Amino acid sequence: MAVAGEPGPERTAFRRRLTVVSGPSGVGKSSVVSALRRLKPEIFFSVSVTTRSPRLGEVDGEHYHFVDRATFDKLVEAGELLEHAEFAGNCYGTPREPVERALAEGRPAVLEIELQGARQVRAAMPDARLVMLMPPSWDELVGRLTGRGTEHEAAVRARLAEAERELAAAGEFDARVVNADVREAAERLLDLMDQDF
Repeated sequence: MAVAGEPGPERTAFRRRLTVVSGPSGVGKSSVVSALRRLKPEIFFSVSVTTRSPRLGEVDGEHYHFVDRATFDKLVEAGELLEHAEFAGNCYGTPREPVERALAEGRPAVLEIELQGARQVRAAMPDARLVMLMPPSWDELVGRLTGRGTEHEAAVRARLAEAERELAAAGEFDARVVNADVREAAERLLDLMDQDF
């Protein structure tokens, strides 16, 4: 196996598997998945649906599909979401059809979702590999969340409480990857995607 950060042997094909990347807010899920996308663009990367407002620089259809609550509720009722969860007053979900289509075409797929959603995917697709992205330390995670400056103090406290709960569930996951360096974490995730359980 290649050492993280060093070029490994050329991968000609990946197993047709769904990989779920989860972890607490602030751990760097989006950054690691973006790095993974640059390393292996042929992997299918699901774009979640959310009712939250876009953050600065986020593009509809690229970072998320931004919808209102009524539209989100209709997607849930129609069974069009593989998983869905609500956190801090906002809803998040994964459109089912694009994921199933990618897997049917033989492409590996990656979801970037929260703990509640990861548990739903495990129930719906037992063959999925669940990977928990971990912070280098609790203090580092606290620094990342408080340094964002995008949320009120109460929202940050809620995210920290949720982060504690999510990290406590790391044992439910098939693998854990520490995100001390985004590129190395992405390389490690890429290696995991090509391994048997």
